Amino acid sequence: MLNSGQVIKVGIAQMDVAKLPNTIRTSGLGSCVGVILYDESKKIAGLIHVMLPDSKLGRLESINVAKFADTSISAMIDLLKIEGVQKFRLKAKIAGGAQMFQFTSDKDSMRIGPRNVEAVKQELKRNSIPLIAEDTGGSSGRTIEFDPTTSKLHIRTVNQGVSEI
Repeated sequence: MLNSGQVIKVGIAQMDVAKLPNTIRTSGLGSCVGVILYDESKKIAGLIHVMLPDSKLGRLESINVAKFADTSISAMIDLLKIEGVQKFRLKAKIAGGAQMFQFTSDKDSMRIGPRNVEAVKQELKRNSIPLIAEDTGGSSGRTIEFDPTTSKLHIRTVNQGVSEI
């Protein structure tokens, strides 16, 4: 999608950090949410591929913190602090959270995409990180790539082309 350095790829329920001249990408965002936390001045960004809203949904004693909205954002903040980023400088952009399948049930548990978006927004607010832009909802999958140089999030949506926020 983009230029220059290496593309750091983040899989489902994973997270990583990108510094100049690299970009960072994740694909397969259906009901999952891609969360970018970035510092414009340091040109550093973290990407989380959030799969589920709440770690209480995990059935194991040890959980993958990157998998859940309620654990991944704090973990990413800690990773970015190690890189010298100050929390008060962080901004966020998010994409994903689609409702991939139509259900006849009104059961809240079937609304994974919207619940993921709500949980991510709640955690950003709890951590006082401003949400600068989002491309969420709908019923199509997305691939996203963030460039720390420009702070632009490039979004390729299935059957809808490419956009930038």
